Amino acid sequence: MDRPTVIEVENVRKDFVLRHTRSVKEAFVWLIKGRKGDLSEKFSALKKADLTVSQGETVALLGLNGSGKSTLLKLISGVMQPDAGSIRTRGRVAGLIEVGAGFHGDLTGRDNVYLNGAILGMTEKQIEERFDDIVEFSEIGQFIDTEVKFYSSGMYLRLAFSVAVHTDPDVFLVDEILAVGDEPFQRKCIAKIRELSAAGKTLVVVSHDLDLVSTVCERGVLLEHGDLLFDGPIEEAVRRMRADR
Repeated sequence: MDRPTVIEVENVRKDFVLRHTRSVKEAFVWLIKGRKGDLSEKFSALKKADLTVSQGETVALLGLNGSGKSTLLKLISGVMQPDAGSIRTRGRVAGLIEVGAGFHGDLTGRDNVYLNGAILGMTEKQIEERFDDIVEFSEIGQFIDTEVKFYSSGMYLRLAFSVAVHTDPDVFLVDEILAVGDEPFQRKCIAKIRELSAAGKTLVVVSHDLDLVSTVCERGVLLEHGDLLFDGPIEEAVRRMRADR
């Protein structure tokens, strides 16, 4: 039986405005012409992207810096909105797009667990039931009542990852930030990701670590300058990435 679609990206475009510092002469000419023209230019991070992901798939978004993979992940998460096209997701979507995203620096770790849990769709009762597991996994028990503005980036990562995975998401999105943690915690995170995958959860990951994605993901999507060049078995996607390096 076909698995239901949980992520559907259709004809998505995302542009960013690049503002460049112009010379005094260029700025003067621009002013003399009545401010006609634009001193900035647009950069197309994604150009008519199409992607469909089914329930339970493990997908790696691959590409060199500036290829559009992180932009695509942020669009899927809802952190950013597309300039054109549509994105639809099904079920609870959670993940790690940026370290500490959604954390409030003046609140304690405890308060931020409740805040982030609520943002990710958990009820207060669910957070209370999973609170001890969240803190235990994060390994920052003694600092849980410390304001997070005093946390290191690694502590941010541990708590953010722990909250996200304990929301029991249907779709889990992970950007490069696994590289921030120390090696033992990275192994712990990877084991948890595999556990989610084994439970039939959907995983979409952005990573430059080709050895990691080869063991975690079954499908690879290769992007270049905002275009999707390849979508298929992870082994072939990784081979093409290595050939481009």
